[in-house]
Amino acid sequence: MTQAMQSTHGGEPLKIDNLVMVRGTKAVTEAIVLRVARGKITALMGANGAGKSSTVLGISGVIEPAFGEIWLDGRDIAGLEADEIRRLGIATVPEGHQVLRELTVRDNLRVAASDLSRGEQSTALDRTLALFPELKEKLAQPAGDLSGGQQQMVALAQALMVTPKFLVVDELSFGLAPTIVARLVPVIRSIAAQGIGVLLIEQFTHLALALADHVYVMSRGKVSYDGPPQKLRDDPDILHRAYFPVSDKEAVGLA
Repeated sequence: MTQAMQSTHGGEPLKIDNLVMVRGTKAVTEAIVLRVARGKITALMGANGAGKSSTVLGISGVIEPAFGEIWLDGRDIAGLEADEIRRLGIATVPEGHQVLRELTVRDNLRVAASDLSRGEQSTALDRTLALFPELKEKLAQPAGDLSGGQQQMVALAQALMVTPKFLVVDELSFGLAPTIVARLVPVIRSIAAQGIGVLLIEQFTHLALALADHVYVMSRGKVSYDGPPQKLRDDPDILHRAYFPVSDKEAVGLA
């Protein structure tokens, strides 16, 4: 493993140490170690079933880790409730551009910022809509009436209303047209440029490698690569082995 990356924007990275997630009776991750630097984009890649989403659920507090530590500003927050983790500075955008479909876009954003005063909400709304000007004319519409791409913008905007220290985005490109994904790429870069650490969970390699400052690759619940994106561009076999792992029997010619 590489040493913890220090952000040029200052502040300690988000540290995940030896995280073990269990679903049912089965451990789906094995001693995951990650570092997410502030002001940087860190990608977590891997095939379906590699353990990426379970890792996100542990970091966000939706599911309590079976073992391990999650360090935020010198405090181990593993096992805290999801709402408390969010208040402490980790905002998560779940897979599938989830929004409150019956509420208007404006109310979706207000709910996300309910801990703020009315004046702070107004400031946060202006700041967030500067990233997503397309939503300005949609504020009075039910979020469920929007396109998938617009709903993903609302989901990202919800997470940003409270100015998190770290933003975790699970499958940014899920179900979205390439033109919408291309629209979201500069938004993610702008978020990181504001000093927010971004953990981008992404199955599609081209997008993750285009955005990331640092990459982790998961395979069968373990981190199989930890390093710069350029190495993966130079040696695509590293990704191929992670996405299409060889079984132990195949490795010795017995399969």
